[in-house]
Amino acid sequence: MPAEESPAARGGDRSRTTSAISRALRPPLLATPGAALPAGLALRVRPAAGAARGPAPARSRTAGSPRSPRGGGVRRLYEQARRAWDRPLTAYYLILGAGLLITVLGLVMVYSASMIKALELGKPGTYFFRKQFLAAVIGAGLMAVAARMPVKLHRALSYPLLMGAVFLMVLVQVPGIGMSVNGNRNWLYLGGPFQLQPSEFGKLALVLWGADLLARKQDKRLLTQWKHMLVPLVPVAFMLLGLIMLGGDMGTAIILTAILFGLLWLAGAPTRLFAGVLASAGLIAVLLIKTSPNRMSRLDCMGASEPGPGGSCWQAVHGIYALASGGWFGSGLGASVEKWGQLPEPHTDFIFAITGEELGLAGTLSVLALFAALGYAGIRVAGRTEDPFVRYAAGGVTTWITAQAVINIGAVLGLLPIAGVPLPLFSYGGSALLPTMFAVGLLIAFARDEPAAKAALAMRRPGVRWKTMRRRVKKRPSGER
Repeated sequence: MPAEESPAARGGDRSRTTSAISRALRPPLLATPGAALPAGLALRVRPAAGAARGPAPARSRTAGSPRSPRGGGVRRLYEQARRAWDRPLTAYYLILGAGLLITVLGLVMVYSASMIKALELGKPGTYFFRKQFLAAVIGAGLMAVAARMPVKLHRALSYPLLMGAVFLMVLVQVPGIGMSVNGNRNWLYLGGPFQLQPSEFGKLALVLWGADLLARKQDKRLLTQWKHMLVPLVPVAFMLLGLIMLGGDMGTAIILTAILFGLLWLAGAPTRLFAGVLASAGLIAVLLIKTSPNRMSRLDCMGASEPGPGGSCWQAVHGIYALASGGWFGSGLGASVEKWGQLPEPHTDFIFAITGEELGLAGTLSVLALFAALGYAGIRVAGRTEDPFVRYAAGGVTTWITAQAVINIGAVLGLLPIAGVPLPLFSYGGSALLPTMFAVGLLIAFARDEPAAKAALAMRRPGVRWKTMRRRVKKRPSGER
């Protein structure tokens, strides 16, 4: 077995090796035979060994060179789309664009779907369109005002709006003042061709008042107690539901119940509490449906393919006929057949069926995409804010619009009972359009109120940009031209 080498021997070998490498790398003019470099200089020469090799030449892409992995373009597009979704003003533009597009497309479809109905009533063909256009103009003004109002003013309006809605809903039940439309006593006559449905404003009142109530209780850290989470939110909501059900409008009551559940969910209600309120509401709904033959017939028409005895499912079946005859791109704008007396309420509750018949699957999917974009933007605003009032109000408005759209479209498709609720921002009805456009203005105001969105909007103002540019320009001496 060989003996172990001493450190001195290893050091001698290392110095001899270093000297040999140094002599090999030394230029010919400076090399002297038999001379050895010091150890420190030899260490400095070591990096030169790598430099002598030089950098590897860049390879040109040839047929045999490896290519980038497939899907790089798709991945790049995905990254660009994700960055676009994460921009500060994405929610702002989605809410503004989707809300206006749904309203404009709704005006077009109201004109197309209501023309024959107006002629049947002895009115001009543009009768319903003119009323809806006037409501849209007023609603656009309300949306602009709501979008510019500060959050504090929205909170200050919650209590007056709630008291006004309750007063008008009580006034509906007074004989001689309230009116009945299609069996529901939920209307006030304003003179001429104008009517008002106060229960539509009750939705907006519940959203603002409930959001302000829960926000104040959260600031005081009272939402951890069940009694503070339920009282007085649930009793006031039940009072509004009772006033609505006195008129027989169960569709609006369902939307109001959805808003209540949305507020409780956002407030962090425990599962047991949430399940208890949901079970109570479900039991009340079952009792109301069982005690009404009209509601029972609507429940029986889910998925019906025949009108049934006495035409009890006539509306539901002809809504399916309208959608089925539309095909991919529809029969053309204004070319619907079902609106010629076959489909009841073609411009209100079942305007989505006429849209499917005239614009086809492409048109209906476009409407669904716009509602999906509006709902996504509302959820994003509610999820990114640190203000509890903004979170509750944005979540309540998003729940309201999304639930109402799902119930209306589900009824037209035969997946849900016909609840008699209009498609938000789309169906005919000024009483439903005005508060909904104000609610969209609320979402716009909340989206603008985000710190990042504020900074982005401020940089786009011409005055701010000019001032910023002036600050960057250096001042020249007085004698320099």
